Amino acid sequence: MDITALYKIFLECTSVTTDSRNCPEGSLFIALKGDNFNGNAFAAKALESGSAYVIIDEAEYALAGDSHYILVNNCLHTLQELANYHRRQIGTRIIGITGTNGKTTTKELMAAVLSKKYNVLYTQGNLNNHIGVPLTLLRLRAEHDLGIIEMGASHPGDIKELVDITEPEYGIITNVGKAHLEGFGSFEGVIKTKGELYDYLRERKNSTIFIHHDNLYLRNMARGLNLISYGSADELYVNGHVTGNSPYLIFEWRAGKDGESHEVKTQLIGEYNFANALAAVTIGHFFKVASEKIDAALREYTPQNNRSQLKQTADNTLIIDAYNANPTSMQASISNFRNMEVENKMLILGDMRELGKDGPKEHQKIADFLAECGFKDVMLVGEQFAAAKHNFPTYPDAPAVIEVLQKSKPHGKTILIKGSNGIKLSTVIDYL
Repeated sequence: MDITALYKIFLECTSVTTDSRNCPEGSLFIALKGDNFNGNAFAAKALESGSAYVIIDEAEYALAGDSHYILVNNCLHTLQELANYHRRQIGTRIIGITGTNGKTTTKELMAAVLSKKYNVLYTQGNLNNHIGVPLTLLRLRAEHDLGIIEMGASHPGDIKELVDITEPEYGIITNVGKAHLEGFGSFEGVIKTKGELYDYLRERKNSTIFIHHDNLYLRNMARGLNLISYGSADELYVNGHVTGNSPYLIFEWRAGKDGESHEVKTQLIGEYNFANALAAVTIGHFFKVASEKIDAALREYTPQNNRSQLKQTADNTLIIDAYNANPTSMQASISNFRNMEVENKMLILGDMRELGKDGPKEHQKIADFLAECGFKDVMLVGEQFAAAKHNFPTYPDAPAVIEVLQKSKPHGKTILIKGSNGIKLSTVIDYL
């Protein structure tokens, strides 16, 4: 079946699903495969559960003569091709976003700001890979004015694959840092892969990128592109600076050198979120969202999913950033915590995953930085921190930390909790 015929079937369906446990009435089920599952085996169940059609790539799972089964060569490629075709038919303006740190928060802030004026489709959660991106694009409808598509990467070529599916007119790279080094091979590999978004936009006519001018790496990567710049310098399209950070971020911004100054009190923890917020301001201003509505959106936004959240328990104040960690974000979080004007600071930090051969060196740098900051009350969790040289107590895993907390619960502390999601530091929150 060619893509135009398949597209007509897609338009008849209510939604697209890849999960046979969630097949809304009239949906299109696409049978994907993984290391431990084969979606083809659940095609019949999907039809029974409500799907109108199922796309499969193994003929033995089709019921002979049943037109509700659609056989293709490769279900994943079909999903991606269908998403790209739909994106072209709809024609919604799309902003592509990637970066080592802050892309999900920036995406959420951008969506909050732009939604004050437009009907915006944006990536839900972190569905930012080769499956999540096409599924998001297939949710585009004619009534959407703008789309914000988050793109993640852990290997060279990942961003190129996603921009070729998405075809954005606008782009933003929040930053480049040391993450997924095991997959990228080096920091240079990170830069090259994230830069695949710029490479695409460089070839596309009438494209625009939003760039953090303070980041030298990004400036060097963005040569030859139409730049809308934000940062600390007065002459930029949008400029600003931090005015408060104990514990919530407060900042001022203005458009251009002579623009009116705006102060925004956010519900975000950390100076490192300033660039994310300023990016949302810049994009909102570019798309002509009223300044007072930009400010309101940023004041109202509340972070979720263990990303820079503040939680007050009966005994302590918690700064929870346990969703992910890499050397760049870990250093930024520790530095921000050092600068916060609060007493009785405590840190519970977990290993940073997927660093490959750089893991020992990067964990040692963090341990050295902790000592340099003068922190005394520190718990380090995981094998890599345990292998580094330092004088802080270490624990093999989160359950070991919980065991200690059950015996001796801290009181009156402000506690930073950060580590890679695989360390599961979120499980210690209930014991603080």
